[in-house]
Amino acid sequence: MENESRIKKSLRNIAFGLGGQLLSVLLSFACRTLFISLLGTAYLGVSGLFSNILSVLSLAELGVGSAITYSMYRPLAEKDNKQLHSLMHLYASIYRVIGCIVAVLGLLLIPFLDNIVKEHPNIDHLEIIYVMFLANSVVSYFFAYKATIIIADQKKYITAIYEYGFNILQYVVQMGVLFCTRNFLLYLFVQILCSFFYNYFISKQADKLYPFLKQNKPEKLDPATKKTIYKNIGAMVAHKIGGVVRISTDNILISMYVGVYWVGLYSNYSLIIDIVDKFLGQIFSAVSASIGNLNAQESKEKSYQVFTTAYFINFWLYGLSTVCFFVLFRPFITIWIGSQYTMADSVILIIVMNFYVVGMRKMVLAYRDSLGLFWNDRYKPVFEATINLGASLFLVQKIGITGVFWGTFISFMTTCFWIEPYILYKHGFKKKVWIHFAKYVIYAGITCLAVFLTQLACSIFTTYTLSNFVGRAIFCLLIPNIIFAVLFFKTKEFKNLYSIVSNVITSLYNRRNKTVTKI
Repeated sequence: MENESRIKKSLRNIAFGLGGQLLSVLLSFACRTLFISLLGTAYLGVSGLFSNILSVLSLAELGVGSAITYSMYRPLAEKDNKQLHSLMHLYASIYRVIGCIVAVLGLLLIPFLDNIVKEHPNIDHLEIIYVMFLANSVVSYFFAYKATIIIADQKKYITAIYEYGFNILQYVVQMGVLFCTRNFLLYLFVQILCSFFYNYFISKQADKLYPFLKQNKPEKLDPATKKTIYKNIGAMVAHKIGGVVRISTDNILISMYVGVYWVGLYSNYSLIIDIVDKFLGQIFSAVSASIGNLNAQESKEKSYQVFTTAYFINFWLYGLSTVCFFVLFRPFITIWIGSQYTMADSVILIIVMNFYVVGMRKMVLAYRDSLGLFWNDRYKPVFEATINLGASLFLVQKIGITGVFWGTFISFMTTCFWIEPYILYKHGFKKKVWIHFAKYVIYAGITCLAVFLTQLACSIFTTYTLSNFVGRAIFCLLIPNIIFAVLFFKTKEFKNLYSIVSNVITSLYNRRNKTVTKI
């Protein structure tokens, strides 16, 4: 019954997340198209650059969120409200300090903006634009921490309703602002307002769901719990550094060594990748709390059995997405905003490769976080960040923009690729990690086969027209799925996946029949 409850909560979270994401995606594309046509690539590049700068400043967060979330799983399972109240009080205090630190560091960067932006674009009020991006980032630290307890309690669908509701409102109003005024400052002001109200209403919803949060004097955490939390936070400092350097310095390096114009071009590709990654992320995020609950109550062997199926799903989703990106990127960009916004095939190849290798670690990280294994690989992100920055700096000066992305790939394969599963299998599952790497090689090889065969089949479409794009998309959906199904249909993982899908379809069918009967 407990397992069934976890599945139902995960599916509900996924359904709300994907539904909201779909509407948000459609409007974000419409908004981006209007943005490019009315404001141009320069504003697009500045937006991407400033967003990445603030991601670097988010190092101040230090991974507090992940450490606190892990500490909530057991008290939530045991309904220990006193412990939860104490944890949230600590969380709130830390986040207020973090918000102030980010604000101060962000303001101190203003005099150095000219050094970061190569080939200074013809944009007025650049400093004001930066401060507005900073304000949008800082506001979340004073409210957003309350969303953590809702998500950890397997109720992410609640935050999804608010998040995508305000996202949709934001895009609609921003399109109106762009169409009527073409004023970028007003466009950003709408974003700040929507961020504030989203965080404000989530905070109020958390108070309503968990009334004990409004009590003034929580009990003090016992020394052992505080020690564990601070130990995990210390480990997450390093993880945060590695993640930020890997993700958020690309645009900064491109701006400094290649030009902000190229940041604008790349931002169109990263927008599409982010949209797909968020779609898939809804699934992993929706089940992460259930994984935490599972690991808090079940044996390691049961946890491992669930992981093998979850990792197979991870492969299927990211393998299929990789095929679609490789085959459809160039024709999609050409049809959407024009061939002048496309990038070289060598750039697209490494961007897609990075998407795949990073995506294939999603379930490994979900289990690592739910098991609280932050401390065991605390040094890994330091090496990751050092290799990433060094390789990217060297290669960008040798081969241009492609070098930035190759630096990211090199740093990942020399660190995260092998260390993260090694830690999970050794300390989490107590099993030999070669099993994982054998599966990884098989999955990667089959993904490459699917890319090759799909690209070969799509070679019959010689022009980038809308009808040809639809034909390519159909091939991208059919060929990889057929390959995956044929090669894996006898495996235990495929049978488990089939069982899950069948149960979901049956549940939806029965629910529909009940609704019709009532009517």
